[in-house]
Amino acid sequence: MTVGVLALQGDFEAHAKMLRELGATPREVRTPADLEGIEAIVIPGGESTTMSLGIEREGLAEPLRELIKSGAPTLGTCAGLIMLDRDHLGLLDVSTRRNAFGRQTRSFEADLELEGLGEMKAVFIRAPWVEDAGEGVEILAEVDGHAVAVRQENILAVAFHPELTDDVRVHAWVREGARV
Repeated sequence: MTVGVLALQGDFEAHAKMLRELGATPREVRTPADLEGIEAIVIPGGESTTMSLGIEREGLAEPLRELIKSGAPTLGTCAGLIMLDRDHLGLLDVSTRRNAFGRQTRSFEADLELEGLGEMKAVFIRAPWVEDAGEGVEILAEVDGHAVAVRQENILAVAFHPELTDDVRVHAWVREGARV
């Protein structure tokens, strides 16, 4: 499976490494042409304003929307969750709050029970949370009463950084074609 990793900003190399460990072929995506032949996509963390500007500059918004709407398994992590929300790419029926848990110094790790995947350690760095989720959105995990992992059809979006652990289960969800 060829999995695109949006490579405009953020730790896209760590996502690519995890995908390779799972037997997928990762491809860095910077332009619409890079989406050719992609079967799934990862939108990593980073800084959502910078990512938005890069997506606009490269003309990636509509090609990304088309790929994801076609049913391609999609993983958004941290800022990737924000990029998928109603106010950005408009593909995930949620509204998010940036830096919801606080600034960099308030970063933390937590043990989560992620529905469908089990218990895992989650690394939160300037993490968002989901403030509002539409009817078709499943909330898969919460921290202090705030949704931090959601799924809607072919999209899995988490407020944490699974690429910073040795646990490949979140990436396996994408590799397995969103069947978990």
